[in-house]
Amino acid sequence: MEKSASELELPGFRFHPTEEELLDFYLKGALHGKKLSSDVIGTLNLYRHDPWELPGLATIGEREWYFFVPRDRKHSNGGRPNRTTETGFWKATGSDRSIRSMKDPKRVIGLRKTLVFYKGRAPRGCRTDWVMNEYRMPDTCPIPKEDIVLCKIYRKATSLKVLEQRAAMEENTRMSQISNSVTDSASSPEEESWEMTMPMIDEVLKENKIEIERESENSSAQLEDSAKESLPQLQLPKYNLEWMQDPFLLRSPWLENWTSYSNLLNF
Repeated sequence: MEKSASELELPGFRFHPTEEELLDFYLKGALHGKKLSSDVIGTLNLYRHDPWELPGLATIGEREWYFFVPRDRKHSNGGRPNRTTETGFWKATGSDRSIRSMKDPKRVIGLRKTLVFYKGRAPRGCRTDWVMNEYRMPDTCPIPKEDIVLCKIYRKATSLKVLEQRAAMEENTRMSQISNSVTDSASSPEEESWEMTMPMIDEVLKENKIEIERESENSSAQLEDSAKESLPQLQLPKYNLEWMQDPFLLRSPWLENWTSYSNLLNF
């Protein structure tokens, strides 16, 4: 949407109308078909757009954006307007507030409805900080053939405390993600399982080593015992030397040598 001539030709121009000016001049003039010299407020079906797209579609505005919006009712015979967008919905907060004239406080010049944008679908949704003030003529005023309302869109100011809390929450979330990432990369489940298994393996090896040494000692002792049992008992034979009493043999040189030998065996 192109910028208006008034914005381009008047440096420093700011559009900050009062609620009475919005109702008694701009909205009433649009309903009765009065054409302004400069279209400061454009016409747009804003329910076809997300609220964060609206600043770029407005004719003028820095922190507040204004639109003439045709009322889109759910039923042809009247009823609640359809305020559902593609990504969410506008939800009314509280009751409508009457706007009175500054010159004549008894005269009600219009009504204001405040709405907040929610992401998602009704009745559930996530509240945002986008706010809409919808201005319409009072019910006592005869409604022209073309039913139009005037909407002011703005973002609700966020307190410093809320901003600090959001920043702290985002920082905690970021640090938690970093910590989880480092933990996952430092040790995998397989490594943790192997680290838990290694002490058990060492203990089993030590027990097996001790058992093998014991079995080896027992086997050695058994071998020694069996060897002792299997060795034969050496006994020197006893010779009968009665034949040596023979007088003939006593004079034999051979017998003398044998007698010395037998004495050596039977010492």
